[in-house]
Amino acid sequence: MNTQIGIVHLGPGAFHRAHQAVYTENAMNLSGGNWGICGVSLRSVTARNILAEQDYLYTLAILDEEVNYQVIGAIKEVLFASEQSAEVITRMSAASTKLVTLTITEKGYCLAFNGSLDLDNDDIKHDLANPTNPISAIGFIVESLKQRKINGVDAFNLISCDNISKNGEKLRRVVLDYAKQFDVSLQSWIDQNVAFPNTMVDSITPKTEHYTIHSVSKVIGLQDNWPIQRERFTQWVIDNNWQGERPDWQSVGVIFTDDVDGFEKAKLRLLNCLHSTLAYSGLLAGFETVFDVTSDKGFNYFISKLASDEIINSFAPPKELDAKVYGNEIIQRFLNPSIRHLLAQIACDGSQKIQMRVLPIIEDNLALGLPTKLLSLSLACWFEFICNALKEGKEIIDPMANDFANMPKLLSNDICEVVETFLSINTIFSHALRNNILLKVQLVNSQTALRLGEINKINDIVEKLCRTQGIPQ
Repeated sequence: MNTQIGIVHLGPGAFHRAHQAVYTENAMNLSGGNWGICGVSLRSVTARNILAEQDYLYTLAILDEEVNYQVIGAIKEVLFASEQSAEVITRMSAASTKLVTLTITEKGYCLAFNGSLDLDNDDIKHDLANPTNPISAIGFIVESLKQRKINGVDAFNLISCDNISKNGEKLRRVVLDYAKQFDVSLQSWIDQNVAFPNTMVDSITPKTEHYTIHSVSKVIGLQDNWPIQRERFTQWVIDNNWQGERPDWQSVGVIFTDDVDGFEKAKLRLLNCLHSTLAYSGLLAGFETVFDVTSDKGFNYFISKLASDEIINSFAPPKELDAKVYGNEIIQRFLNPSIRHLLAQIACDGSQKIQMRVLPIIEDNLALGLPTKLLSLSLACWFEFICNALKEGKEIIDPMANDFANMPKLLSNDICEVVETFLSINTIFSHALRNNILLKVQLVNSQTALRLGEINKINDIVEKLCRTQGIPQ
């Protein structure tokens, strides 16, 4: 008996194929169910063309000390929205479709600055004028729900799998905003019948390279033109605040919880903060990958002490998570020799990332009277990374690159002036942080230590800063 399609996924890229599709494959293998996936590619025809030639089968390579392989067959169909919009809407409107899931990146949500739908977005303007021939994910979702309402078909539930804080809430806001442009009763029907659970996802998934295709095809003895690779660790956490049919995901590792925010905070503060810390400090020291820098005893000591002394106590973990164990697991993940995660990639867009990954921890620790010396060192590494790039004329991949270039004081040899200049950027630093004397002193101490010391002896810098007493008189 052929498995029927029960899920439509918008954006069947690398992460979906390595993550949600694998959970669904394993759930069907364990418990059955008609949960085949129809992938809808919104921008690229590659997924449809390559997978169609392989009967939609592909290989997952799980990278660890030993590489394991699994053939994934959960995807049963891939549609290219630009050419098959009517077929996409038909599939999404079908009674057999119980779930619509998404990995479309933050850009795909068409968010305005205040979190509402951006009605000036070109895709949204197109879809409002052409609702039955949409090009945006939001347009396809609402038109399909409209057809289900008209035909008396129960609504599907929507699960965002994008790495965005409160992703379900943001998706709900833009879907309801869009529906309101046509029909308030449709907006109300969606609000009453569609669940938008928040989720958190995690698994390092390097993109498929030519060597991946060659090595996987050689091992399995068949030509696979689109295998996917990821680390062994994988996590999917979903709000438990919704009803409706779903695969037996909980039996294959998906966590349904009332505290997605707790899991998200743990990831941002441990995984993401440590990642950014390694990126900026490691690049200053000449390292290239996460594995390279974490393998250095001094840098390993730095992030281990940062996690144990200043991060773990900064938040209350969810009841399902042991923060110390989770922190240790993360550092072990960084030591996976099979994952080549470039520090330069992590270092991009630092002005945005530190606002989510570093600054909230500093703010909370200052408010609670907890230590911030190593967090200040982490932030100072970003300062120094930007200063060095400006001095050496290197490209800075950051939305504020032009702003940095127009701040001549960042080239100053006066570290106090440099720190004050960074802290004056009110789009990054809150009033409380800009005026916190202790933070300023710690940042000056940290950046001075980076310039006077040898970054390759980061453990010496860490020890020196930890011995430094409070605010000088």
